[in-house]
Order: sequence, then C-alpha cells, then structure tokens
Amino acid sequence: MHQRLDGRRLNRATLARQHLLARTGRGALDVVRDLVGLQGQDPDPPYVMLWDRVDGFSVGQLTALQLDRGVVRATLFRGTLHLVATDDYLWLRPMLQPMLERWQRGAWGKALDGVDAAELAKVAEQLLDDGRLTRPRLSRALAARWPEHNPTALARSVQGLLPVVHPPPDGLWHRHGPAHVALAASWLGRPLSPGVPLTTLIRRYLAAFGPATVKDVQVWSGLTRLREVVEAMRPELVTFTGPQGEELFDLPDAPRPDPDTPAPVRLLALVDNVVLAYADRSRLVGPDAAARVGWEAAILVDGVVGGFWTLAADDGAVLTADLLQPLTGPQEAELEAEATRLLAFVAPEADQRDVRLRVPAARA
Repeated sequence: MHQRLDGRRLNRATLARQHLLARTGRGALDVVRDLVGLQGQDPDPPYVMLWDRVDGFSVGQLTALQLDRGVVRATLFRGTLHLVATDDYLWLRPMLQPMLERWQRGAWGKALDGVDAAELAKVAEQLLDDGRLTRPRLSRALAARWPEHNPTALARSVQGLLPVVHPPPDGLWHRHGPAHVALAASWLGRPLSPGVPLTTLIRRYLAAFGPATVKDVQVWSGLTRLREVVEAMRPELVTFTGPQGEELFDLPDAPRPDPDTPAPVRLLALVDNVVLAYADRSRLVGPDAAARVGWEAAILVDGVVGGFWTLAADDGAVLTADLLQPLTGPQEAELEAEATRLLAFVAPEADQRDVRLRVPAARA
C-alpha cells in the first residue's frame, strides 16, 4: 500500500522545492533552472518571483542574465510566455512544438481560415531573417501578404509556428512598449536540440513541483498523453496516495519535509507557477481563493493562499494586502515586515512607502 500524503505534506514538499520555505543562496540562473522557468507575460513578475526565493536578489541580476542571453523569454508551456534558462529553451522548444501548433490553431485558427500555416511560417522566417522586428512591424508586413486577415492573429501565430523569442528590451524591469520578435537561432547563436526524451521534462517537473499526478504534469506543460511515459518511468519513481486517493509520482530523493515545518509569509508575483501548475491546486489554494488565483497576486500564509496584494503608486508606493481570514498578531507582524521589504525592492525611489492590511471581521 502506498504511503498517504495529506494536503499539508504536499504543501511543504512543494514549498521546499520552490525555495519558499527559506530563501536560497543559489544563483538566480540556478533557481530559474530549478523552477523550469518563470511565467512572465509582463516584465516585472519574474523579478518578484526571484526576489521571493533568492537571498540578496537584485534587479540587476536578472537583467544581466537577459542581456547576456543566459535566459530567454518565449512562448512555451501552455502557450504562455515564460522566462527560461537558454540551455533549457534549446530542448524545450522542439519538445513543445506539436503542442504549440495546436495552441496556434485553437487561438488563431478561426481568424486565419484560408491561411496555410506552413506558408505563414516561411514568410515570417524570411521577414525575421535579418534580425528582430517589433510585433507591430511584423503584423504590418504579414498583413501585406494576407490583407484580408487579422494582422494581430498573423503575428501572434508566429509564436506557435516558429521557434522565436522576445529579446531585450522585452522582459526587462519596468519595461513597457511593443514586443520584439527574433528567430531563436539568430538571437541565441546556437541550434535547437531536438530529440530530448519526455522523461527529462517529467523529472524536471517533479523536482520543481512534485509529488504530482500525471494530470498535473499535463496541465502545467500543456502536453497530453503522458500516462504511458510516466508508466514506463515507474521503476525509477516512488509513488504515494494523495488526499483524494489519487496516485502521486515523485523522485526518490526529492525533499518531503515534516508537515510541521514552518512556512514564512510570502507575497507571490502575479501568475507564479507555484499556484497554477497543478490540475488540483488544493495543496496551496483553498476554495475561498480559487477564483482569484491567476488573476491577482497571492499572499502565502502558513504555506497556503491567505489573501492577495496590490501595489499603487499614488503619493508614494502603497501595498495593500486583502486578507481572506483574520491573522494572528505574529502573522500580521510577519506580513507587514515582508510587505515592507517587498516595497523597498519594487519601489526603492518612492518618497513614501506604506503597507495597508484589509482584514475581514472575525467570525462569531
């Protein structure tokens, strides 16, 4: 019979692998690798994700990694933008290509009815062959070839059809403006590495997010039909029974801390994968938070989502924590201290910085 892991044991295992039980002394690039990338539709959240996890992290560390091409920003898992280590991108992109082609058809196929996908990819590759283009310029160039179709759909489809990246200044701290698109081979100066087995991806997922079900891996990656792959890996994995009787897979030597291990307050960045990377998010997300996760930046209290935070820049910088339940005195103090540190990171030049807690009334 498999050992049963309740929600709290799963919670502490996840937090340990995510460097959320304690900040790590590992370098920023190592942590990006540990997490198999950082989801980052907007430029700033990946910086906050690393600040949450890396002791002494500074904005300049991630900016340097992007400028030096140690990390790269591209459409990957689930058809979403991720910032990943460049050496991971080289094998991830070919592995995810079939999924990204399905994503392109699902997202833009109707708008591009009558456009041959292979021809669109070829024309876009020729346009990008001489270097990067802003997405608006790419849109206009493609619309000249297909004037009857939506220019945005044409340009965004390229992210699924071709191995392209969004080089700096895209993805840099506080950067706003049109996205840039470049062929990965041109920007990175290195060829892609097709043929890496799916087992590599599954091990990396389990190291970052396990123990987990096959469905969890599929939801995180966007890939399907992974059951056979995981079944073939069974001799090298360990298995557990989850809170609902589900079978969980894990790496034998991965950390699974004592469930009573303290978990510090953390103010997560928007779309942090730690709360999104599961079919069943209940190890970190309760029913009162489920509808807001993914749309708002979450606060972890004792390891689970206990509220959400926002930042406003009127008359200084104000961080407001909207809590789901009243906290104990020590928890409030810890939250205020962590929020104050985060404010100093995200708004170092603000004349005034203020933390405000919205605490619901205690239930009778």
